[in-house]
Amino acid sequence: MSRTFELRVDDLADGQLCRLPGAAHVAVYRIGDHFYATQDSCSHEQWSLADDGELEGYEIVCSLHLARFDVRDGRALCLPALQPLRTYPTRVVDGRVLIDVDDADEPTTDQVSADSSPPG
Repeated sequence: MSRTFELRVDDLADGQLCRLPGAAHVAVYRIGDHFYATQDSCSHEQWSLADDGELEGYEIVCSLHLARFDVRDGRALCLPALQPLRTYPTRVVDGRVLIDVDDADEPTTDQVSADSSPPG
């Protein structure tokens, strides 16, 4: 089963990203008139991409170890990341960006706390 989250198109300018309100584990990116959504944490070290990542074209760069991912399909583009990011379908309807997130993809409270802690 999936849940649909939303934000307004105007909430993100071209080239910006944010954490999805109501789904802290999802990052949303705007590139031109297109919106993409991935898991918020880098697959290498569980570092927040929405908080600290840098969007360069279609690539999100993790600030911790400079892993790069393609936001269109989640592919890991360079080391140290080997695993892709989970992606979520997006669509724009009446000025709103709708993002479908599977309930199974939502982290537990323990996972959210662990994901937001810097690596030790």
